Amino acid sequence: MTSLLEARKISKSFPGVKALLEVSIHLAAGSIHALLGENGAGKSTLIKIITGIHRPDSGELVLDGKPFHFNGPREAIAAGIGVVHQERNLIPRFSIGENILLDRLGGSLLKPIDYESVHKEAKRWLDLLELDLDPRTQVSQLSVAKMQLVEIAKALSLQSRVLLLDEPTASLTSHETVALFSLLKKLRDDGVSILFVSHKLEEVQEICDTVTVLRDGSNACDSQSMANLGRQDLVRLMIGRNEQIPTVELRDHTLAKPVLDLINVATELGHADINLTLRKGEILGLYGLVGAGRTELAKSIIGRYRVTGGNVLVNGQRAEINSVADAIDVYGIGYVSEDRKQEGLILIHSVLDNASIPIWKRLAARFGVLTNRDVKAAIAPLVDQLEVRTPSLEQLVGLLSGGNQQKISLIKWLAANVNILIVDEPSVGIDIKTKAYIHELLRKLSSEGTSVLLITSDLPEMVALADRILAMDQYRVKGEVTNTRNYAEVSEKIMGLIHS
Repeated sequence: MTSLLEARKISKSFPGVKALLEVSIHLAAGSIHALLGENGAGKSTLIKIITGIHRPDSGELVLDGKPFHFNGPREAIAAGIGVVHQERNLIPRFSIGENILLDRLGGSLLKPIDYESVHKEAKRWLDLLELDLDPRTQVSQLSVAKMQLVEIAKALSLQSRVLLLDEPTASLTSHETVALFSLLKKLRDDGVSILFVSHKLEEVQEICDTVTVLRDGSNACDSQSMANLGRQDLVRLMIGRNEQIPTVELRDHTLAKPVLDLINVATELGHADINLTLRKGEILGLYGLVGAGRTELAKSIIGRYRVTGGNVLVNGQRAEINSVADAIDVYGIGYVSEDRKQEGLILIHSVLDNASIPIWKRLAARFGVLTNRDVKAAIAPLVDQLEVRTPSLEQLVGLLSGGNQQKISLIKWLAANVNILIVDEPSVGIDIKTKAYIHELLRKLSSEGTSVLLITSDLPEMVALADRILAMDQYRVKGEVTNTRNYAEVSEKIMGLIHS
């Protein structure tokens, strides 16, 4: 099959990091091509080189048989290459419609922007994704998952010949993913070349025709057919060994002490009659489709939004949590945000600063003064355990890959040693080896007494981790499912509650 777009022996270095070493990939028209690799393997760097954000140190890019190099994303768009980056690039104060058509907004002093046309055109692309949103809505009002879908709608609206998707389903539930995949298959059948980056191997096996795997910035395989590759074949190419799948025991925390109770809780965001009990050492799951109100409930618990009714109890006592600082310092509640870029990290600060923020007060109180030596002693072992790929602890977090940023988001709360940990989408952008380690880590934390409230749109992850699962829909708790680790059985019960 003739290649529409090729990267030939591309190399790229950054200070202290060899990101790519003679990497090649061949994308054919009318195909969906997987790009796989661990965090820091070079996937996002390759996409940024193709779209002109970075210039390669060596190697060649070829489009329609002709060498090219773009001087920025606008030139890539003009050449028919659209992209959805792992990190969202929307303008929060603009409407959905303005964001989707940002590169094509007309208007001048003599001819103002026709907003009615803008929103009408945007609605067409939202409808294709089965996304029931008013295009006039300001993007800042959307959840992370809905922002992700708007990013995808924006890329689709360009009607590109080549579509590069970097972790497009990371924040999506199975329902939204099904709608997206249906559309991607139609685009493929219409001749579009699609590059699909994902850590969810079941998705890759379902939708992709060919695959390129990167390991440590080099090709482990180049544009190979998916026809005879199973899951373990892909894992071996990515990490050099078979996947370790632990046997997870079923646990009953019925007799354990409640550490967090929500009793008939209502919030300023619209939750009503929320009742839940999280017990000591338990992993309690919250599952729901986009817009169910899970993240919003978590942020209300930690004081980001106001609880307007009912009671929140911590260790059996009524809690007055008026700020995130109250949640951390007074009640020992930590929150790993699903939106690491906007809420979880300070991108212009170092790995060490980001990972240690929650423990500064504790360390200063212990030693009287806060020193880098004390901070490093607390943080460095966790950075090593989670295998964060960084030249040093002084590296700016904004220069790390998305997956390594996610690791830092988790490390800072592990260091804080909180009693209750709310984990929102823990494996977004995380490779399978690190995902397995984070799962092991959360189980270990819970077995040592930390109580975990788990929010994830990855239903297999929910079934693998949670002891009990609450189903949420439209800012209500619809019911509870006791986890049996039987995916088919549990998922059927959860979806039945959501749609009841």
